[in-house]
Order: sequence, then C-alpha cells, then structure tokens
Amino acid sequence: MIIHHLGEFGGLPVFDYLSPQGMASTRSSDRAAPGPLARSEALRTPEAHAWRLQVDIYEPEESFAACFASFVEEVDPAAVRALVIGVADDFEAQEPGLPAREALLAHAHLFTGLESLFIGDIVAEEWELSWIHQPDLAPVLAAYPRLTEFAVRGTGDPYLNERSRLGLDIVRHDALRTLTVQSGGLPAEVARGIDTADLPELENLELWLGVGEYRGDTTPQDLARTLSGEAFPALNHLGLRDAEDTDLWVRALAEAPVVGRLRSLDLSMGTLTDEGARVLLDAPVFRGLGRLDLSHHYMSEEMEAGVREAFAEVRVDVRAEDRRVPEGEWRFPSATE
Repeated sequence: MIIHHLGEFGGLPVFDYLSPQGMASTRSSDRAAPGPLARSEALRTPEAHAWRLQVDIYEPEESFAACFASFVEEVDPAAVRALVIGVADDFEAQEPGLPAREALLAHAHLFTGLESLFIGDIVAEEWELSWIHQPDLAPVLAAYPRLTEFAVRGTGDPYLNERSRLGLDIVRHDALRTLTVQSGGLPAEVARGIDTADLPELENLELWLGVGEYRGDTTPQDLARTLSGEAFPALNHLGLRDAEDTDLWVRALAEAPVVGRLRSLDLSMGTLTDEGARVLLDAPVFRGLGRLDLSHHYMSEEMEAGVREAFAEVRVDVRAEDRRVPEGEWRFPSATE
C-alpha cells in the first residue's frame, strides 16, 4: 500500500506547484500550500526541483490543463529537469489520465531539458493502486526523446473493461536508462510491449507484477527477451517486485542468462517462500550479484538466516521484520496486503 507521495525524484526534491488560482483556493481550505517565499525561490530555480502537478481531488476548481498552462507561464520549461504528475482528473471520469497525457504532448516542444518523468504519483488515501487508470503513454515517450528516467503508477481497473488501460508499446527510445511500472497487477500485454522495445541505453528496469485478480497475468514467457539478455544490452538492475508468486520468478531467473550480468536484483514486496529461497541458494548465478533485495517475504526464520549467511558477500536486504505469515493458504504481496 502506497501512503506517501514522492519526496524526491530524478535526484531532486519534489516541490508541489500550485497556480495563482490554486494558491488562492488553499487560503480558504485545509490544503497545505508552499509559503510565498518558498514558492518564489522555487520559481526562480526550476532546475533545482522535481515539480509535482495535480488537481485538487476534493475541491476541483481548476482543470489539470489550466494548472499545466499556468506552470509553463510561470517557469522556464526548458530549465525543468524533472516532472511528477499526480491526480489529473476526477477518478470517475472515463479516462482520468488523459488530461495529463494531452498536456504533456501539447507542451513537449518546450521541455527541452526534461530528463525524468513520473506519471501517477497517487497514494492510497486518494485512490487504490489497482484502480489507477492510465491511457496509452507510448506517445509521451516518443515526444520526449531526451528522457532518461520514466515511471508510471497504475494500469487500470480489471472490473471496468470499458475504461482506459495503460499502453507502453515504446518501440524505440535512445536515451531511456530507467523504466519503472508500478501496478497492482501487470497485464501481460504491457510486459510484452516493454520486452519487445528497443531501449539500447536501459540500465534499470523495475516492474511491479501484482496479482492475477488485478490483471497481473504476466509470466516469465512474456519477458523472454529480457530474461535471455537479448532485449537490453546495458541492463544491470532488474526489479521484479510485488509478485504473487515470487518462487516462480526465482526459478525462471535461475536459468536466465541476464542474471549473470546484473549488479542488483530486487525481489522485494513479494511472496518468497523456503522453496524459492532454496533455488537462490542452489543456483550459482545469484552469487555474482552485488545486491539482492528480499524484503517482505514468507521464508521461515531458519531459511532467512541461511540466506543471510550464504549471501554474506552480497548486500542482501532481508530482516526479521520483513517476514510474513501466510493467512491459511494465501500469501499476499506487499502492495495488496
């Protein structure tokens, strides 16, 4: 469960942008707003912040398009290095992510220095992860060829088939080094769109796999090129997080050529059991990692200690407080606990 907005992105502190209209509305509400001095200083140094833009979900007096247009007027968009997009429309709208996409596309020519983009910084208090809708965002990546980091949260509600679904058929992007998709359930078609993309500079790939109940039907076969090492020649970090069956992915990774060149592997937020941990211990390929993240797991105390000892030469993230106990036959990944 995601309960906090981003405090940092793209190596920069996040600053919440409010338009003059938004600032005026906060004076008569309980919303927090930056002080005038802080706002003035931030506007003078747009390159020093990751700018967060969103509409007020409780008192929507301003559209996202109007907020974005005001932002472009108040700052030098060419100096902006990082953007964080939060709520862009009423969640009951047919395509609640569309205003953000359209604003980004309409102003792409102005953001010549943009390097990092996060779409969907929405927390549980606002909307559950598995309900967050995103439209086809491949056009955004095409419109921003200088992006080095792109992240998106949300893939769509499995029970509302008529509404928008995330699209990420990227095809090719020459600058992207970090790609993150956070979801309550990663659809196989999204995974395949990433797996077949031509991303020659991609170094970090993080996917939240989620659960089948929320359209998380991605299997190792859907990431065949990634696991074989063919897809992304520069890849050195792989995150397969929040998996409903982490053991399945560990077995696939034990035979995946890509693991041999990874510096770090992130299996956190998942459901690793003693069965999967035994594969980690038995497969030599995992011993070459520099870091292994297993936080949030279902290993026994004895197996946890064995993993920590076996990977003494590796920075392994596994702590007693990360251990979970199954509820009957059910194990839940972190984001759906």
